[in-house]
Amino acid sequence: DVQLQASGGGLVQTGGSLRLSCTASGFTFGNPAIGWFRQAPGKEREGVICIHTGDGLIYHTNSSKGRFTISSDNAKNTVYLQMHNLEPEDTAVYYCAASWSGRYYDFRPAQYIYWGQGTLVTVSS
Repeated sequence: DVQLQASGGGLVQTGGSLRLSCTASGFTFGNPAIGWFRQAPGKEREGVICIHTGDGLIYHTNSSKGRFTISSDNAKNTVYLQMHNLEPEDTAVYYCAASWSGRYYDFRPAQYIYWGQGTLVTVSS
């Protein structure tokens, strides 16, 4: 079975940092891209950042530029999302997902086949 396990969410104050992890099982890193998405209450799911586990290419969206970084430990089948300078607007459920699409950097949810269960990030003001 293919599974993605997202973890690391929690409550943090404005300006704080948090690191999320996404550990995959059932497939091997080196081929797919792993993307992070988030969904705030009452809003649509949006792309945050992604990394290709083969060539290491990273793509940001406006929500992550300058504050979030992503890295991949292929030996552990794990991708990390490091978030800095968090704002209340970053409050959301964060999901990781795997894509084998050549256009994974478009951040279209339909391009991502497998999804983790989500981890809640709450930023207090």
